[in-house]
Amino acid sequence: MQAPSELQENPTTRRKRPRRTPGEPGWPPLGRRRTGLLALTALGYLVVVAGVLLDTPLVDLDWTVRLARPYERWPRLEPLLDNWVVAGQRGPSAVAAFAWLGWRAHRLRRLRPLLVMGTALLLLNVTVGAVKIVTGRLGPHYAHYVGSPELFSGGTIFPSGHTANAVVTWGVLAYLAVRLRRCGAALAGATAGSVGLTTVYLGTHWVTDVLAGWAAGLLVLLTLPLLEPLVSAVESRLARRQRPPLTPPSCVPRPRRAPRG
Repeated sequence: MQAPSELQENPTTRRKRPRRTPGEPGWPPLGRRRTGLLALTALGYLVVVAGVLLDTPLVDLDWTVRLARPYERWPRLEPLLDNWVVAGQRGPSAVAAFAWLGWRAHRLRRLRPLLVMGTALLLLNVTVGAVKIVTGRLGPHYAHYVGSPELFSGGTIFPSGHTANAVVTWGVLAYLAVRLRRCGAALAGATAGSVGLTTVYLGTHWVTDVLAGWAAGLLVLLTLPLLEPLVSAVESRLARRQRPPLTPPSCVPRPRRAPRG
């Protein structure tokens, strides 16, 4: 029988990994499907951004659609689509989303729904906002001459904020709807897709603006499950602050009775 010291020095002995207690946040594994979709979306995003910066045929596609003037070819759709594009604006969509998520958080007595949406919108502002500032692209209605990519001119049109916001806002609602996730994902995809095409029809965005907005919003949604441990940690810390501190029972001595006599 080997001594304990020999067992420790034997390289063939396996060390047991510490098991994670239930409820303890841990980083979720990144499956092959999600990894491939994440890489493919990031590659598409980079291709669109590089295509605009390098003035590739993607810019020619922008001008082909711009010169076609869809809002003049189908003018009857303009009043309807002018109202529908509001579904991609940050103000109205965020108010509607946070109202429903606030009710859901109150019902579940958890802050997770609100924290997930806040994390997604914050991540969207950082990623999309940075590209907007760097590129400085102008919209189709403010273009200087035909064929120009309209970069570094003080604009904030690329990527499309309407499109990216529609993808993230309605996509997060579908992500949080556990029972109706497939139906919610289909509705979110239809909403985000139609909002992006509506901005092209109205002439407020280039085609590449919308393509980049779709990719940027999808990247946020694909990254969101990886941030769940961070959301759980913040939720636990906020829950501890809301609970009143436990006060120890008072140890006040009882008054002694006077002796009978």
